[in-house]
Amino acid sequence: MTALYRRLTAAFGPEVPGLLGFLALVILVFSLTAPNFLTGANFGSIAFQLPELGLLTLAMLMPIISGGFNLAIIYTANMAGLTLAFVLNQYGGVDAGIMPFLIGTILALLVGAASGAAMGAVIAYVGAHPILVSLAMMIFLRGLGEFLTKGGDISGFPPWMATLGHGTVAGIPVPLILFSACAVLWHILLTHTRHGFSVRMIGSNIRAAAYSGLHTKRTLVLIYTLSGVMCAIAGILMLSRFNSVRVGHGEALLLVTVLACFLGGVDPFGGFGRVLPVVIALIVLQVLSSGLNLMGANQHLSTAVWGLFLVGVMILRWGAGRISEHRRKGR
Repeated sequence: MTALYRRLTAAFGPEVPGLLGFLALVILVFSLTAPNFLTGANFGSIAFQLPELGLLTLAMLMPIISGGFNLAIIYTANMAGLTLAFVLNQYGGVDAGIMPFLIGTILALLVGAASGAAMGAVIAYVGAHPILVSLAMMIFLRGLGEFLTKGGDISGFPPWMATLGHGTVAGIPVPLILFSACAVLWHILLTHTRHGFSVRMIGSNIRAAAYSGLHTKRTLVLIYTLSGVMCAIAGILMLSRFNSVRVGHGEALLLVTVLACFLGGVDPFGGFGRVLPVVIALIVLQVLSSGLNLMGANQHLSTAVWGLFLVGVMILRWGAGRISEHRRKGR
């Protein structure tokens, strides 16, 4: 057992065994207390709901590892979705074909990339704080979206688009396949590329990274550009799942993405973070939410429990830090 624990820790990080154990505990508790928890329908529902939050969390992950933040992820996703919706409506709405969808998708990805690149450029070349820059972008995108939609939503898309949000391939939900592919890509970027190394170095100490010869400004722009692209993918998925798009869709998910990152062991001050622990943390949060819903709990209770989770994670990290410090002093 000890050898297995060490292998898991070495391969995937010290957070993984604890998160897997906690996930098993949550499943055990709800299997005993929540009706219909251990059913294919419930786990299928979790598999369809998880990718939306998961893609937004991936969009938040890279900026946090770099020591920054992206408060604009929700509105970037919705602006990308609005872009696709506008294109589809221009080509017949429910009668639009594949070509307008492809054109709209490319434009939506460009909108996400442009939003992220603008933030990254201001952060890198002006030196403004990422929280302030992303807050300004969030307000701008929200206002622009409200102006373009007059505060309403846009609906009426081709029926075949439902496959992206609700379809399956060999029994596996299409959204889950999309999220898994993006998570693998993010893992490769962060662990096997020069960009990933630069992201961690910038998060650890941006001045030291610059002195070591890394192009920190270019890396920061790329970080937020990639974050914007991931937001756009999330926005396209949200459109296909809800068959409508509105500038305020998913507002409550912003803080949950931060919680998932921290629960997955990402350092809030930057410099460290892995994709797999964050994915497991997402599963924990989604399973917890599903179990509470099956027990008849109000949705706001799930939000409150997630908030308690965040406080608990901070306390546990503080305690672990104190124990580690005492051990070093004891030596």
